Amino acid sequence: MSHPDGLLVDIATMVEAEQDSQMSLTVVVPGAVITGRLAPEAMWRERVAEVLRDSDRLGRFAAPFTAAAPAGRTAPPTHLHFHVAKILQGSYGIPDTGGMYRVALADVSAWTVGAIGYSDG
Repeated sequence: MSHPDGLLVDIATMVEAEQDSQMSLTVVVPGAVITGRLAPEAMWRERVAEVLRDSDRLGRFAAPFTAAAPAGRTAPPTHLHFHVAKILQGSYGIPDTGGMYRVALADVSAWTVGAIGYSDG
């Protein structure tokens, strides 16, 4: 989308305002379908920084994720921040345990509330 869906921007704004990470969402972006839970950007950055700091080779890359975000967001969010998320590929999700993804709202071409999962049945 060249202009993000206003309803999706409203959802992202609520996640940020309430600092809540329980909203499940599935989005279609160029080349991928991503499903999982949204997180506030600060929470997402903190978790990514933790993962990077725990790595012997990648620890130095944690710094950009720990930079202080501007206080009191005045503009609507420009990105969705997924945690415990998967890229859907055929009949399975990658990675099995869920990953951390940042998606530009302007790149979302379709979406639905809820995470998509698979069962063995």
